[in-house]
Amino acid sequence: GTRTKPADVERADSGIGQMPARKWRSRASETLSSLQAWEAHRPCTDCGERDLPVETDVQNCNQRRADLCEKCRKRRTERKESVLEFVNTEASYGEDLRIIKEEFYLPMQAAGLLSQEQLQGIFSNIQELIDLNENFLEILQEEIDQAFDQGDDDLMTVCIGEIFLEFVNMLPAFQTYCLQQSSSVNMLNALEKEKELLRIFLNVSQNDNTALRRMNLRSFLMAPLQRVTKYPLLLSRIIKATTEYHPDHGSLREAKSRIESHLEHINMKTKQEGNTWTLRSFRQDSKKKREVINIEMRETALKTVGWLREETRFVMEGSLQLAQPPDGQWVKKGSKTLKFQNMQVLLLVNMKRVSESSLESAEPGPVKDAVLVLIRDKNNGKFHLLREPLRLSNCIVSTDPDCDDTFELIEIRREAFVFRDSDRARTHHWFRQIRRYSRELGSWKKRRNALPNIMISTPHTRP
Repeated sequence: GTRTKPADVERADSGIGQMPARKWRSRASETLSSLQAWEAHRPCTDCGERDLPVETDVQNCNQRRADLCEKCRKRRTERKESVLEFVNTEASYGEDLRIIKEEFYLPMQAAGLLSQEQLQGIFSNIQELIDLNENFLEILQEEIDQAFDQGDDDLMTVCIGEIFLEFVNMLPAFQTYCLQQSSSVNMLNALEKEKELLRIFLNVSQNDNTALRRMNLRSFLMAPLQRVTKYPLLLSRIIKATTEYHPDHGSLREAKSRIESHLEHINMKTKQEGNTWTLRSFRQDSKKKREVINIEMRETALKTVGWLREETRFVMEGSLQLAQPPDGQWVKKGSKTLKFQNMQVLLLVNMKRVSESSLESAEPGPVKDAVLVLIRDKNNGKFHLLREPLRLSNCIVSTDPDCDDTFELIEIRREAFVFRDSDRARTHHWFRQIRRYSRELGSWKKRRNALPNIMISTPHTRP
């Protein structure tokens, strides 16, 4: 009769009595309910807010979407729609280009309706636009397919801005086409009056060729103009639905800036040539959106440095005040004694074309060269260089605590320049960017805090 006493049983249960055990159990259930409460208010993966809806049907709930608040879920849907709209409209535009070639250009060439010179006059560089569209569309489509294959149903991994910048050489091709548009339509009108066979062919095509959707050749020839003016709007929609933390956000903004600059440039050239048409749809849009960077400056800068357009990144550009101290002793006298003049300054970087390379990365690898181009501020729209570009590999950039509204750039064995922006924060931003590239490319990387008055006597060799 060795029956165990109830007290011993209690003791065997890791030494906690009945009361503490009950307390522990209630604490465990409290913890569980607080965890569930936290789970119900866990932060949204996109914005960090804590107002997520409680998911009831776990089976049907896509886990990634469940981690999003209502606003971000909606934004992702909008972004996906905007990305697909960009790609689908690019495909439709490509279809119109194919029709121009297959249904008009080739039959007219085969039938000898027009000479090669006349065809060239009407159809301009349409083949170049076709090639660019096919390549662009292929990459876009691959990105979309890959995203879906990897289970990225929201297309968050698709970076339209980055791809657009890879194909930035489309823009000069559009420019060529747009600037010839007026003369090509005039030539078509004149030839149609003059050549009966051409008139018959165009009429029959429009009425009987189902591929043309009862549209005439003139309508199709407008396709590149309509496409290029649509880009800023399509990119704006994607930007609006893309959180600023998204890796493509910066590229999207730069892509929009590049296309707007080109459109502004086309408008200006069109006016100069006395044409009546302008890219109206764009002009109304850009006035509301932002002041467009003048592409004439970029073209002047590119021509001067002689780099390939697709290898060039414009890191910063804008108006800076510049002074040249006569004796390099600007610090002691203070910047008040210096005579400043307004100058347009462009910081250009020559990139090795590696698709992964990003200007945000601090790796010096992909950067081949960096220059500052100084352009005189002219009111009549013509730009003149102040001097040849400043190669940052051959410059020391420094600031002085006593004059924190300026920074100095010394070109080894040559001149010194003092720069400032009207806004102190922007002056510092310019300084940091310029210093970064001068350090990356300069052959004195160890001389971190080079001061303006250090004499450098060693001969400079390129790294």
